[in-house]
Amino acid sequence: MTNDRWSVILTTLRASTRSGVVPAPRTKPAEVRREELLEAAEKIFLAKGIAKTSIDEIVVAAGVAKGTFYLHFESKEKLLVALRDRFVATYFDDFRLAMERRRSSDYKGRLRAWIDAGVNGYLDRAALHDLVFHEFRPETPQGKHENPIVTLLASLLADGGRAGAWTSDAPELTAVMLFSALHGVLDECTRGGAEVPRKRLIRSLETFFHRALVVVEGR
Repeated sequence: MTNDRWSVILTTLRASTRSGVVPAPRTKPAEVRREELLEAAEKIFLAKGIAKTSIDEIVVAAGVAKGTFYLHFESKEKLLVALRDRFVATYFDDFRLAMERRRSSDYKGRLRAWIDAGVNGYLDRAALHDLVFHEFRPETPQGKHENPIVTLLASLLADGGRAGAWTSDAPELTAVMLFSALHGVLDECTRGGAEVPRKRLIRSLETFFHRALVVVEGR
């Protein structure tokens, strides 16, 4: 390259720096690339199913090289585990944010918010839930992990019990049973693809929860 050409390039760079214009990076941050791979994979998995989706299709849809895929995921199975973890994290945020909109002392309101988030969050992502929890059967057994959604409910049940809002002698065990009831009902309601009456379902679950907890009226 000639000296004149170098002079033009340096002058342009100095002018950009003085004006506060920073040249765009050639590559995206690793976390962005990872998210793009997850987004692309989710769309293709939902459209074609896990077995019919290849890594080649995922990298083309994400606009990355195949080597970039393996920088983030060892295999298609590991990517699916990441998709499932992301589902759980997003679903948990639904519960947490819904409960935080209620006063900390409004135990029944926070319980209703938990139920509401559980129903709507599940139904809004029912296809993805079925993909990562039913269609996906990992070859490598996954260890047992704590369910943060159940932990959140157990904490609410314990706090409400101490405040006299309801009876809850075993909040952790009760939370597991109530979460299982919620999950079982939603699984049953979505079987067959029929439209689910959300408001009626939420009211029914709230009634069931109140009876299970022996809610104290007026508290």
